[in-house]
Amino acid sequence: MIHNKTMIVTGAASGIGKEVVLQCLEEGASVIACDRNKEALDKLQHITAIPDKLYTYSLDVSDYADVSAFFQYIDQEYSRLDGLINNAGIYLAKNIVDYQVDEIDKVLDVNIKGAIYFSTFFGEKLLQEQDQGVIVNMSSVAGMEGSSDAIYGTSKAAILGLTKSCAMNFSPYVRVNAVAPTMVDTSMMEVIPSWRKDDYLHNELIHTPVTAKDVAETVMFLLSDKSKHYT
Repeated sequence: MIHNKTMIVTGAASGIGKEVVLQCLEEGASVIACDRNKEALDKLQHITAIPDKLYTYSLDVSDYADVSAFFQYIDQEYSRLDGLINNAGIYLAKNIVDYQVDEIDKVLDVNIKGAIYFSTFFGEKLLQEQDQGVIVNMSSVAGMEGSSDAIYGTSKAAILGLTKSCAMNFSPYVRVNAVAPTMVDTSMMEVIPSWRKDDYLHNELIHTPVTAKDVAETVMFLLSDKSKHYT
């Protein structure tokens, strides 16, 4: 159970992040939902049935100063933190030879640096306070098997490495795990090349589509005490 615990979710305004927020609220947790899209955060606030447990914060996860200011706010407003879900990410669906330098930087900054910054501040806080907590990072099958978008695939492989290292660095207080879904039925699927979708689907052993809700249910397990020996 995660009842009465406090969770931070990045990339919270849509897709998997949004579903994680809603399930956390249903389980009785308080959620600090972070996203750079303030309008989408406001919509999220309006649709939830438990608005008094949802707090929203607009920031750019790839901006160190933004993340530092966020955790200063956390120190002032919250007595403790229990979980961090590093979900924020972008996918441009481009061949590596078509990437511009600024686009490479954008994907790597959001997908990797964002998770590094949040993990660092969260882990440091819990280590100093000797509190138990959980980090769940959102990787992808693209980081394990390769991706038609090499920059995205690189970023998701990096998340697996970050997860393993943080699990060592933050033990015994913080458990750190990654979820690596196949294609998930979100807006991101719309820009995956058709040939790559067909390739994924052809090789999957379970033929029902993976939804954001499915992924969020795995995240719920990893946040709960049912996974107390997972790191």
